[in-house]
Amino acid sequence: MTARIERVVTEGVVDIDGTEHKVENNTWIVGDDDEVIVIDAARDAEKILEQVGEREVLAVICTAGLPDHVGAAIEVASRDEAVVALHPKDKPLWRETWRETWPDIDMEDDGIFGVADVQLDVMETPGISPGGVSLYCEALGAVFTGKALQADGPGKLGGEYPALADQLTSIGGRLFTLPGDTRVLAIHGDEVTVGDLEPHFDDWVSGSLTRVAGDDEQEGPLTDGTKISGIKLNPDDE
Repeated sequence: MTARIERVVTEGVVDIDGTEHKVENNTWIVGDDDEVIVIDAARDAEKILEQVGEREVLAVICTAGLPDHVGAAIEVASRDEAVVALHPKDKPLWRETWRETWPDIDMEDDGIFGVADVQLDVMETPGISPGGVSLYCEALGAVFTGKALQADGPGKLGGEYPALADQLTSIGGRLFTLPGDTRVLAIHGDEVTVGDLEPHFDDWVSGSLTRVAGDDEQEGPLTDGTKISGIKLNPDDE
């Protein structure tokens, strides 16, 4: 059977530092007619499993430990005794939702998950959370980016960027090295391609994401904002 990508949209409320935010989440399902992997089982296990149907769930992969990434992870995984995977740096976040259990697999950079006739490659993309990851499927021409990168640019958490320099390093050094026609499938919003977003990267680095309208730019726009922001275009650079 040929693998394909399916989307399930769920709705709910997330509490961030005492403020409730109403959100829609994309849960992505990758697989064929027999088996699937579920990415970011957000909040509605019943709706997700309805889409899965009688297919076997091999794994539930969480691109971050935030509540709207893991809220239905245990229930979705338990139906078929599937494993739950999370980067170990996001275990403290996981514990805020699931106090009496832990994920089964500690994901690492360059790890691989297989389903149907394709594989998902783990790419560490921290910024929104310390253990944020993206999952690249070359065969399907798609990367599942969680909140790291969305159709409108770098994602936020509660309207803010928790670690923007790390996030932009992840985007420039990892996600924007992928082919331009790669589909960007995030946890929120519509899909876009790497080629659609990459031309905006220099503006993001030079401060457009955090600049307040009317700010005076005494030294003009930066051609390379990495010196001030701490952004590394190549995450392997020392």
